Amino acid sequence: MRHTMTIDGRALSYLDFGGPGRPLLALHGGMSEGLAFAGLADALGDAWRVIAPDQRGHGDSDRAPDYHRAGYLSDAVALLDHLGLDAPVALLGYSLGGFNAYHLAAAHPGRIAALVNVDATVTIEPDTAGALFGFLHDMRYTAPTREELLAAAGPVGSQFVAQALRPLPDGGWRLPFHPQDMIDSAEACRGDHWDTWLGSHCPALLVHGTRSQTLRQETADAMVSRRPGTSYTPVDGDHFLPFTHPEEFHEAVRKFLADL
Repeated sequence: MRHTMTIDGRALSYLDFGGPGRPLLALHGGMSEGLAFAGLADALGDAWRVIAPDQRGHGDSDRAPDYHRAGYLSDAVALLDHLGLDAPVALLGYSLGGFNAYHLAAAHPGRIAALVNVDATVTIEPDTAGALFGFLHDMRYTAPTREELLAAAGPVGSQFVAQALRPLPDGGWRLPFHPQDMIDSAEACRGDHWDTWLGSHCPALLVHGTRSQTLRQETADAMVSRRPGTSYTPVDGDHFLPFTHPEEFHEAVRKFLADL
């Protein structure tokens, strides 16, 4: 069920899939939304209560003044407080959400019982964000028709946002994110995050697309070997494995959570 809370006058929308199970906070990737985890919620069944926010600037959540890590983390903590989840919860994040997840686990260790990182690396070189997300400069945020908006989005539109476009109140359509916000989010991921990755001590799982464009094999191997209590599940796919290999992704998460 979709709900909305208010943070500093800004709407944060979230999906609470409900159920009697333990809470799992699931943070989606860039250009996505909480609904991306509907399949995972089904796969986990009653054992886990999946809570999936539309992170700031995504989906039905309002745009934010900035997209630095601190803002993303404060939104997540505010959501946990809003839901009254004082006991440690399991935490999952994919891509941008993976960055946010392992930063949250390091900054608030008492709130996180277990961590699932889905293909989020620990090092982003200065030119990597631009190379991966340069296409965003050519995207339109709004258009009079869905067709015009999808045409401007190119392959990304047909692959990832075709089913997520939002109608505007006065006619026309918008993307489920603003391209500039996504550029700002990507730029904020640049740098070396090793200390943060190693800064949490809860059980963790790294789900890795072995043909990932963003997480190289040698980096994934080092992330597992250098962080105690971290297990590893490789999936023969690219960075978008939650969408291209959902069954393998769901099974990896289910098994890890069941073994806690």
